[in-house]
Amino acid sequence: MMKTTRRLAAALCVALAMLATACAEDGTGGGGGGGGDGPLISIVSKGFQHQFWQSVKEGAEAEAEARGARVTFVGPPTEADVEEQVNLLTNELARSPDAIGFAALDSQAAEPLLQQARSQEIPVVAFDSGVESDVPVTTVATDNRAAAAEAAEHLAEAVGGEGTVALVVHDQTSLSGRDRRDGFLEWMAANAPGITVLDPQYGGGDQLASADITRSIIQGNPDLAGIYAANEGSAIGVINGVRESGRDDIAVVGFDSGQAQIDAVGSGEMTGAVTQDPVDMGRQLVDAALRAIDGEELPERIDTAFHWYDQGNIDDPTIRAALYE
Repeated sequence: MMKTTRRLAAALCVALAMLATACAEDGTGGGGGGGGDGPLISIVSKGFQHQFWQSVKEGAEAEAEARGARVTFVGPPTEADVEEQVNLLTNELARSPDAIGFAALDSQAAEPLLQQARSQEIPVVAFDSGVESDVPVTTVATDNRAAAAEAAEHLAEAVGGEGTVALVVHDQTSLSGRDRRDGFLEWMAANAPGITVLDPQYGGGDQLASADITRSIIQGNPDLAGIYAANEGSAIGVINGVRESGRDDIAVVGFDSGQAQIDAVGSGEMTGAVTQDPVDMGRQLVDAALRAIDGEELPERIDTAFHWYDQGNIDDPTIRAALYE
């Protein structure tokens, strides 16, 4: 009897280990932080594979721990998986959390579920990307248009105010994708008459797709002087695409940070980038959710900071605090 019990226990351990492995390989991420019987905040991000989202998760869990709240944090395998994000939001609503944090890949696709959250009297806090809906009680995000304009100004300076530049954007369905595209284009149109900007290309934030797009842009535009990449995955792909093309005369400006971009700035492969402060974003997201749970009226928008970094200032303490590796 004892041997049988031990065999069953061993088999159960193996099954649990296999389940844990499968969940990790699924790519949707998960887990949570905080503890006790405090309010539950379900957070649905745009992805889980980039360091940016891991840093948002870190900040959210730290704030939840400090405030006696609980959080779950999930996201689809890539930032092109709109359907998977909708499924994840559906699952989180089924938990009947006290609040939801949501970074929309596609506002229209998510709208019916946001209305469901309203009917369940679950406050929704948008983050990173604004959500084109009147359901969220506030939006915790970087001013993406202003940050993209900052990137445009530095790229214009890097190419001497003339020549042809391209942009590789993660998507055109999220508000952050459109703002990071339009902020760049608007600054160039208003301030850089000597620069020709090619039509935006979209790589879904995927490194391989963005690298392929970059190689095609370079092949079709031998006079290319610079490229702007609008998020972490796009930037890594652009860096790789330029490197694989054999060109060392193309200025690359990125968005976000992560180790690959930090290394590229250090080596000179990237001129610089605009970084958000994802840990602070996670903290402010949880703070806003708890205030909403308490019935507090919130401002329409809660801005989080952004900073330009390059070889000249990357070791500044303020910049270092905003970089995530």
